[in-house]
Amino acid sequence: MSTTSREPDDRAVRGLDTALTGTVVTPGDPHYEDVREVFNSMITARPAVIARCATPDDVATALAFAADHRLEVAVRAGGHSVSGASLADGGLVIDLRPMNEVSVDVDRRTVTVGGGATWADLDAATQPHHLATTGGRVSTTGVAGLTLGGGSGWLERRFGLACDNLLAVDLVTAAGQRLHVDEESTPDLFWAVHGGGGNFGVATSLTFELRPLPEFCIALLVWPESEGRDVARLYRDLIDTAPEAVGGGVIYHTAAEDDPVPPELVDTLCCAVLVTHTGPIGELREFVAPLRAAQPRGEFVAEVPYAEFQRMLDDPPGHRNYWSDENLRELPDAAIDRFCDRAQEMPVPSASQQLLFPWGGAISRGREWPGFDRGAAWAVHPFGVYLDPADDARVRAWSRGLCADVRPWGTGDAYLNFIGDEGHDRVVAGFGERHYRRLARIKAEYDPDDVFHRWHDIRPSRPTMAGAD
Repeated sequence: MSTTSREPDDRAVRGLDTALTGTVVTPGDPHYEDVREVFNSMITARPAVIARCATPDDVATALAFAADHRLEVAVRAGGHSVSGASLADGGLVIDLRPMNEVSVDVDRRTVTVGGGATWADLDAATQPHHLATTGGRVSTTGVAGLTLGGGSGWLERRFGLACDNLLAVDLVTAAGQRLHVDEESTPDLFWAVHGGGGNFGVATSLTFELRPLPEFCIALLVWPESEGRDVARLYRDLIDTAPEAVGGGVIYHTAAEDDPVPPELVDTLCCAVLVTHTGPIGELREFVAPLRAAQPRGEFVAEVPYAEFQRMLDDPPGHRNYWSDENLRELPDAAIDRFCDRAQEMPVPSASQQLLFPWGGAISRGREWPGFDRGAAWAVHPFGVYLDPADDARVRAWSRGLCADVRPWGTGDAYLNFIGDEGHDRVVAGFGERHYRRLARIKAEYDPDDVFHRWHDIRPSRPTMAGAD
């Protein structure tokens, strides 16, 4: 793909603005910075053109404009890509946020959302019907980006990943072709969008299966950091035999004033266990009884509407972000020791977290979509969220060090939505070599010029006689 742009002049930009149902924003506009800003404040790329698309035809028009002016293309829904895939410096951003409509079919238990919808939009529409599908772990994440990259979330042990519940996608290709992607009409492309990310086109609409969720409750129990090792082992032993309705994770974090902790723990490093349960609160209380017997210094156990819980966890805007991931096949005591020891290097106080998620359950039974190993039992996720640029080197060292510490028990792959730009080899490992080769052939069919390369790029490759799977 050529990266030599032909800077569009004012007349060309005005022509694009006239051609769109939506609007065009450029650096000279007073609200440019507000529209340009993404979740990760480390990303300072300044697009030449932001096309705020209101229809699929707008998307096709914007793509044609980018091709004509040789502008790099980025696609934005929620803007949560830690690597900055939602922006292109000097390029064109297809901003889907105006396309955030949500339609629930209660009888069929499906929901269809626009490509710019967030999980807050989806959950607010499904909550009144006591229906849900696996979303992210906060409400501000874009539905499209999270789902196309696999879609890990709090409900995954019960309902599978977000992509496991994806029934259809409406896609605009690099050439402007509009496709309805489902298992019957385009089986290869349907497989590819279940974890292959935004490599194949712009998702303007997604349809999901919904699951009944009449009850949802949580328990948050907090200990001083010094007790984290024993707490993590206890949680591991409990989750090994837990029903699939139970999820959550172990979280090292800086305790805040509004956390359920005594004043002396505020602004200190603490270890928390979050337990989620898609069932009655009585069952949750029974499950967490051994954890409560370990005498947490703070606790909160309650029924909470799922959509409200998602909003409770929204990350603060304006922070710097650096994340990574290591998937584990097992979690012996030695791995827990290394996990807990590395927490000492987190910046405190900050919004950073060091997370240990259990997988298994419905994830392990899911179809073999592209993406991480379904046999992975745990995910270790350093989640650096902080304000001071002086902490950049420290956060990177902590994140990379934690992943290296637990790698002896790793599966060798990664959940790509959890990582930034860690090199092409990491992308191939995330998909697995066999899946990557198949994805590359599908990419060559639908995006031969690699227009959509900002999200963990799959490089198009034509099949060869020897390379066929």
